Amino acid sequence: SKGDAFQVHHYAFVGQWGTHVDPPVHFIDGGRSIDQLPVAEMLLPLVILDISDRVAADPDATPTLDDISAWETRNGRIPEKCFVALRTGWWPRWPDPVTFQNKSADGISHAPGWSKPVLKELLECRGVAAIGHEGMDTDPGRATSAGDASLEYYVLSRDCWQIELLANLDKVPEAGALIMASWPKPKAGSGFPARAVAIHEAAG
Repeated sequence: SKGDAFQVHHYAFVGQWGTHVDPPVHFIDGGRSIDQLPVAEMLLPLVILDISDRVAADPDATPTLDDISAWETRNGRIPEKCFVALRTGWWPRWPDPVTFQNKSADGISHAPGWSKPVLKELLECRGVAAIGHEGMDTDPGRATSAGDASLEYYVLSRDCWQIELLANLDKVPEAGALIMASWPKPKAGSGFPARAVAIHEAAG
């Protein structure tokens, strides 16, 4: 009855919104853009650092070197060229800006993020390829409230890329999984919504 009718949509959106990829050029002039991230980096071993219990008690919690040591005691050395995701239990708050930013009366955001010692250990000593987290920012809320994005700058300056606003990390084992991350490749793109899927054996 509709003859040759079909649907076509025009999409317009901000690159860094929802679950998305940040390539180095997002912060670093001359850094790799989305179209320069090779397919080989879109399928990586997945390591999950879980600090969700600490975050439940203290939303300003960040990972420590002890978290890396404990993970490696259970699973062996974090592999080179892997993807390390920080599990904080924060993702169910999305997309409510009030609960996600979790601001106190003084306007300071209390939300978890990474720490410099852990990032240095992962990027400089373990040689990871990329990182990810459940929050909107690499840096914890207290830092971003002060305009400090130094941890994100550090990650991207190391020629690593990251995925923000990951979800469902609580459904993935801390070791033994793969992450498959994909996105379109606009020329010189500085960010884009991403599809990130964990591949692992079923529990039990």
